[in-house]
Amino acid sequence: MPTSSDQPVSPFYRPVPFTQVQLSGEFWGPRLRVNREVTLSTEYQQLKQTGRIDAFKLLWQPGQQPVPHFFWDSDVAKWIEAASYSLAQYPDPALDALLDEVIALIASAQQPDGYINIYFTVVEPGNRFSDLRDAHELYCAGHLMEAAVAHFQATGKRTLLDPICRYADLIERTFGRGGGQKRGYCGHEEIELALVKLYHATGEKRYLDLSRYFVDERGQAPHYFDQETQRLKAQDKSHHSGDYFEQTMGHQFDYRYNQSHLPVREQTVVGGHAVRAMYLFSAMADLAGETGDPTLLKACEVLWENLCTRRMYLTGGIGDSRTNEGFTGDYVLPNETAYAETCAAVGLVFWNHRMLQLTGDGRYADIIERALYNGVISGISLDGKRFFYENPLASLGAHHRQDWFDCACCPPNVARLLASLGQYVYSTSDTDLAVHLYIEGQATVNLAGQPVHLSQRTRYPWDGTVVIRLDMDAPAGFGLRLRLPGWCRSASLAVNGQAVNLAGRVEQGYVRLEQTWQPGDEVQLTLVMPVERVYAHPNVQPDAGKVALQRGPLVYCIEQTDLAAPLERIVLPRSAALKASFEPDLLGGVVAVTAEGAEPMVEDWESTLYRPDPPQFRPTRLVAVPYFAWDNREPGPMRVWLPEIK
Repeated sequence: MPTSSDQPVSPFYRPVPFTQVQLSGEFWGPRLRVNREVTLSTEYQQLKQTGRIDAFKLLWQPGQQPVPHFFWDSDVAKWIEAASYSLAQYPDPALDALLDEVIALIASAQQPDGYINIYFTVVEPGNRFSDLRDAHELYCAGHLMEAAVAHFQATGKRTLLDPICRYADLIERTFGRGGGQKRGYCGHEEIELALVKLYHATGEKRYLDLSRYFVDERGQAPHYFDQETQRLKAQDKSHHSGDYFEQTMGHQFDYRYNQSHLPVREQTVVGGHAVRAMYLFSAMADLAGETGDPTLLKACEVLWENLCTRRMYLTGGIGDSRTNEGFTGDYVLPNETAYAETCAAVGLVFWNHRMLQLTGDGRYADIIERALYNGVISGISLDGKRFFYENPLASLGAHHRQDWFDCACCPPNVARLLASLGQYVYSTSDTDLAVHLYIEGQATVNLAGQPVHLSQRTRYPWDGTVVIRLDMDAPAGFGLRLRLPGWCRSASLAVNGQAVNLAGRVEQGYVRLEQTWQPGDEVQLTLVMPVERVYAHPNVQPDAGKVALQRGPLVYCIEQTDLAAPLERIVLPRSAALKASFEPDLLGGVVAVTAEGAEPMVEDWESTLYRPDPPQFRPTRLVAVPYFAWDNREPGPMRVWLPEIK
């Protein structure tokens, strides 16, 4: 991996925009269609019914219910972003008109100086920017920025972009190190990465500079949140900040919670709230690439190493604790109480995508894939109407997806990621075209001085064969990089039917083919995809003596509905053969894994609780399904990690 400690950062790749990529196939095709046709409308109805959209009319009066919450703006903004991504690829006059209606409502709520925030306009109109630590004010502004950029890029309309730029200008005048400015930053990171997007859309460098200020100021002394808390206590406005944590959480605020305990370049351990961490690290990676700052990239690499080798679930879920919606310690990865918020897995994809563009290292693509196929899409039901906030790796049968949440950050977060999934598949450099994810579909990129049309044919992740066809107007010389996933132990490659030796061609997890490509050339990559047993680090105590099953990028689990024996009794003999087969009528069509498991015989234990003889076992059929698909049938217990016996 390239060093990042002393050399200026120059991004390795540029992502191919999702508008140049069309995804299809039996796995992603139906999911993206459901997201477009079902999830977006379902989420809009929820936003409408819960008052989040109409709150922008600013008609709320004291005593009315519900009271607008200080993160409502962000829920609507993420829906706008997702709907805009969809509109960019799938023109829909009705959706276009609906977006115009919602955006006009937001614009009508803008105050004369540019300010936009429901809560601090109607509920606490005199307390703007007074509670940065807990009130999500700049977080909401960031999501409005992302929505504005997405809508502008999708439609060319400036109906949201112009008002949001006015708001960004107000924020830029309010915060900074100049005279009369606040030396603050948001308690929930998000605006930092959003300002980089706004800079790209407008070319206004002051937005990039403001992002850099927010990142660089974080954790500096004297600590801004100390000063803010003292002011709020003195004014007896502690219902959000000040002694809020002592009153509601039973403990004093820990600045690790929002990653402000140290300046960002000095942080070496991923701690606190998981979503906030991912958004901060994404912004750090953005700024490393935009400004060439090697110290930010180095900090990201150190934090990545800590997270991915000590604090991440097998599913790509992150954040073990409900208490802080985040991390508690190295190797602390409980299963049944795992928090693993859907938003955190989405944020993990965001961060690793940025790291992949900066470095070209396939290990970041491996994490994107792990999170995407497991911890992200588990957050939404197969019918696109119900959602997980938390994604445990074991359940006694009481954990289920819900129609909506009071804190509804996760549903539109999944929707916006799926609607823009194409941008995660391909990247280009001056000389190369890289394929990061194997998804059937087509893409058009500009390379070697001309448009290159690429198509993928594959049943991935059900099958490991990928056929890539290249079409151009004329022969073209460039490098083609195909990722060899970290889970893959054996692969083969052929160009136009001729086998290619992989030796000496693998760089940073990618096999690289450089030649003059002819129109119609086909490359076939075959990834051997057996079912594997996976074991956890010995320090992960809940998984000691247990095994998990994985096939390709998919982690598997067992559900009671597939088992004759009680799930909690089932063990997997180490010698049991594991068989994978595609079941078209199971969960919309999945590859299931079957094996001869075992269950203890309890009949001769009826008269005793303890005895010196170990239990005897009898065989029982074990069926495992992909983790992302659990809780889509009869409710019941679920488990990823299975006891293993010799």
